[in-house]
Amino acid sequence: MKNLTIFVFVLLLLPYSLVQAKESNTTVSCVEQSYLKTALEITYPNSSTVWTAPSTVKLEWTTKNIPSNKTIKFYLSKDDMVVQELGIFNNSNFVYEIQLDRGLATGDNYRVFGIELFPEDKFSIAKYATTTFTINKAPREVKVVEEPVVEEKPQIRENFDGRTINYVNELNVASENISISLWDHGRKDGDVVSIYLNGEAIVSKYLLEYQKKVYEIKLDPAKANDLFLYAHNLGKFPPNTVSIEINDGEVSENIVLNSDLKSCEAVLINVKK
Repeated sequence: MKNLTIFVFVLLLLPYSLVQAKESNTTVSCVEQSYLKTALEITYPNSSTVWTAPSTVKLEWTTKNIPSNKTIKFYLSKDDMVVQELGIFNNSNFVYEIQLDRGLATGDNYRVFGIELFPEDKFSIAKYATTTFTINKAPREVKVVEEPVVEEKPQIRENFDGRTINYVNELNVASENISISLWDHGRKDGDVVSIYLNGEAIVSKYLLEYQKKVYEIKLDPAKANDLFLYAHNLGKFPPNTVSIEINDGEVSENIVLNSDLKSCEAVLINVKK
């Protein structure tokens, strides 16, 4: 009698159990169907694309069932080997200003790979690989090396009539038209001199006096003008010595030049520009 009671109880429970199992299977099926299949397609670059390395490039893509807040990782490959990670980006369908590495070689066998990150369904991950396209190497920038500017030294006279010329001073004047005044420096001892400007005599065989002798001369403004003292004798007290005052209309400057029969002292005179 006890066994019969248990059997009847099981029979009563059986329909309820079948219903529960059916409902449970329905729930599992609904959960499985909530994962919609995702898809990814890279629309740029494509087979006609030519990139230059190094430079900045763009990516464009479309997706299916991937929310905009999800991320996608992109790689650049050559001969199916990854040569650069292009980055991880939100699913915005495009990204600009991706910097290509300088070391990428020229070739027509590059691809871009994309892969969906953190998918809802780990058994269905959206992936895509483009067709092959070309990357060219940018020509290396040629740096122009500027030659150092060598300041040309003024061409100055080093000797005259077999005598060495020694420069003792260099003057800058405000005008190309100047005056020079000559007189004997110290005692009067019969010194006979000539004054040369740029190799031309502007005072010829002049017997020096105590009084100033004034001469008007014109300088060459394009170069350094050499003015030197040429001694025709040694006088009673060698060497020949002359005092010269140079006046450009604004300022004047006094100099002393000495010369003997083997050398001449000189000055350079520049016209200020």
